Amino acid sequence: MNRACDASSPIPRAFGRLREHPGAVPGEIPGLLERLAEVPDPRDPRGVRHALVVVLSLTACAVLAGATSLPAVGEWITNAPLSVLERLGVRPDPLSPKRCLPAEATVRRLLGRIDGDALDRGVGRRPADRRAGADGRLHAVAVDGKTLR
Repeated sequence: MNRACDASSPIPRAFGRLREHPGAVPGEIPGLLERLAEVPDPRDPRGVRHALVVVLSLTACAVLAGATSLPAVGEWITNAPLSVLERLGVRPDPLSPKRCLPAEATVRRLLGRIDGDALDRGVGRRPADRRAGADGRLHAVAVDGKTLR
């Protein structure tokens, strides 16, 4: 097992497995970040420290890594691997060498204020957005152990 990556985070291994799968190519599937960016931000734009898409994507990664509560999500975000933070667009803190991460309280407040229907539409449409591959056929997407076609 590669000790260079955080053992509690299967995200880097998942990215590697997706790259190996010939049926999933970047041009074929709209990114989750693009879908999360469609969710309207309920906050006043003045003083916003963390972009909504960053908070939502970090939360999604934490849940995919096994977080089952908001404190667990906050802990995962605090310990997230640098490679994941970079891929999700977490900006470095301008005053120190570390990244500025949302706290659990920020995640909790923001999740309580966002439009759940808009989030559900954005994330739920992602599997339906699959386009035909080079061979002209649609490829299956596994969701919760089931296959959508």
